[in-house]
Amino acid sequence: MNRTFALVTALAAGMTSAAGVAQIAGTPAAPAAAPTQTAPAPAPAPAPVAPHAVPAKIATIEFEQVAAATNEGQRALQALQKKYEPKGAELQAKAQEIDTLKKQLQSAPATLTESERASKLRTIDTKEKQLQRDGEDAQQAVAGEQQQVIGVVAKKLAPVVKKYVEDNGYTMLLDITGQQGGSMSVLWTSEGTDISRAVLDAYNASSGVAPPTPSAPSPAAHPHASAAQKPALPKQ
Repeated sequence: MNRTFALVTALAAGMTSAAGVAQIAGTPAAPAAAPTQTAPAPAPAPAPVAPHAVPAKIATIEFEQVAAATNEGQRALQALQKKYEPKGAELQAKAQEIDTLKKQLQSAPATLTESERASKLRTIDTKEKQLQRDGEDAQQAVAGEQQQVIGVVAKKLAPVVKKYVEDNGYTMLLDITGQQGGSMSVLWTSEGTDISRAVLDAYNASSGVAPPTPSAPSPAAHPHASAAQKPALPKQ
């Protein structure tokens, strides 16, 4: 199966763009309230989570396989298999027809002319190519629907997996679906292990380069062009 699942919901909830941080820092103060009114006390800012070393407790999971192996996943795949049984029977019948034509050609009498033999070979070749195209189309259709049905289950499975790793004290979860000795995808990390914001702040302080002056977007610029150039970093 193709890996079509991007499952970083734990990180996504705490992410913000550098552009958003710059805009917040440059927002002008609100006008002062009238003397006869009492301004409401501002809500206390959440305490920053400083990066810190944590005891490593790493888990791995074959996420797609787990989603497919659930009862819901098995039922969905069985229904999909049932749906494509007629197509499978059709392809099998075409393959048997081609095999019969080949046997007939092999046992053809010696009186068969070269023109007749060439015509039979062209017929076999045409049918073989058509069968290959039909088989590839069917495989693509099945694979696409498999991704869809497993994707539905995976969305329900993701929060269950997250709760399990949190309840059991894991600091990192790696998805090893379909990967044998290759790189792994980090699905979840405990709070405070991402040092992206701390490194960014330290670099800016050491470089001595001031932040750019915010400028009004050009009317001709794409509305999302600026955001696309800014990496999203976790709040701290």
